[in-house]
Amino acid sequence: MDSQEWDRRYASADLVWTAEPNRFVVAELADLAPGRALDLGAGEGRNAVWLATRGWQVTAVDFSAVGLDKGRRLAAARGAAVDWVHADRREYQPQAAAFQLVLAAYLQLRADELDGVLRGAVTALAPGGLLLVVGHDLANLTEGTGGPQDPAVLYTPEGITRSLDGLTIMRAERVRRPVAANSPPGGHREAVDTLVRAIRG
Repeated sequence: MDSQEWDRRYASADLVWTAEPNRFVVAELADLAPGRALDLGAGEGRNAVWLATRGWQVTAVDFSAVGLDKGRRLAAARGAAVDWVHADRREYQPQAAAFQLVLAAYLQLRADELDGVLRGAVTALAPGGLLLVVGHDLANLTEGTGGPQDPAVLYTPEGITRSLDGLTIMRAERVRRPVAANSPPGGHREAVDTLVRAIRG
């Protein structure tokens, strides 16, 4: 989907996603000491705002102006300061060696485009910095629910780690996430995601 399609999608509902941060973002990052963070593909800002409320100095990048406006409103409601950047992640050049954390959550791009974004994310990490990548896994097509149905934009742990030259891989695996189901009432199914955590030495 291009930026105009995402603008239309974000404009179609109050929040396309919940205002709360992704469960894996919380689990992997809650214990980190705050520093500078870069959120690549921030969408409506839920993860960026959560980080900012925990003391991080956050730069949030997305190509949807509508999504960023929602992020600004969410940040204002929660008293969080975030630097919102309207840019295409595929072209955005972050400051080198400047961030203690780079987050790429559900940034579903074709492999060649994602490779470029991730290599840029690696260069943005300061020594000791952490990269967290979470996204819809290829196995979700057959084992999970929801998410994109185009295999070209789905992740595998191996596909992500190939782009992370120079980093030490701490975790690279498939993880499962409960998704609320419309029926039966109160039921849920699971989505399959890739999660990769890596650090710069």
